[in-house]
Amino acid sequence: MPSARLTDRSTLHLSGEEAKPFLQNLVTADLDKLDAGEARPAALLTPQGKILFDFLVSATPEGLRLDVAAGARGDLAKRLTLYKLRAKIAIAPVDEAVAALWDEAAPQGALADRRFPGGVFRLYGEAALGAGEENEAFERLRLSAGIAEAERDFPASDVFPHDVLLDQNEGVSFRKGCYVGQEVVSRMQHRGTARRRVMVLRAERHLTPGAVVEAAGKPVGTVLSASGSLGIGLMRIDKLADALRAGQVVSADGVPLETEVPAWAGYTLPDAAAEPAEGER
Repeated sequence: MPSARLTDRSTLHLSGEEAKPFLQNLVTADLDKLDAGEARPAALLTPQGKILFDFLVSATPEGLRLDVAAGARGDLAKRLTLYKLRAKIAIAPVDEAVAALWDEAAPQGALADRRFPGGVFRLYGEAALGAGEENEAFERLRLSAGIAEAERDFPASDVFPHDVLLDQNEGVSFRKGCYVGQEVVSRMQHRGTARRRVMVLRAERHLTPGAVVEAAGKPVGTVLSASGSLGIGLMRIDKLADALRAGQVVSADGVPLETEVPAWAGYTLPDAAAEPAEGER
């Protein structure tokens, strides 16, 4: 079974009787739906509705585990501590290995990574120590699925959850009630104003992260990350749709490319140009 030890990821554990309700009131996902055998995407937002931190949440015997970018773990712990007040919880970094594996049935102790449509799992601690070094293969799997991660693909306070498809994989709940930034995110959902979306990019040659994606000399998006000719881009789907209807070539740094809605995502390109989304005017 192919696997990859993810040294750029680390974990933060929340323990105590109030760990779950504490986090439920802060983050985008509905943790009441969290099953024992899964790692579910979630994010902590700014009051303006942009992503400060994103992570995978899973259950532990003592509470919850947050699987987050290693470089963001300390800041996430500090931010959660600010919200803690008198809540009966402990917030602690844990030095445990993190690994991903894919393509076969899950071994004992593996957690389904719910960002993917299926067949991708997470391992932690001792179970992750024996993981292989197929990191480039996992990176291409991630990019081909159109999954973006904070720190690796976009900086803090730069994108809305809709931009990086958290509304498509249950990383955002529109039913559970209030959380930080909820009002802005709900308004975008109910008004249908999301116009920036992550898309899979397939180019004729090498793609460069940070390159502007253009059509007829006008920007329609940005390459977030790439591995060779495969990448993901944050695209203005209204402008892209207009360009495709006009038969214009889409390119980055002069390299023609094809854009794809991730196979698991439920959004489509708009039929006609629309007003810019909130925060994008």
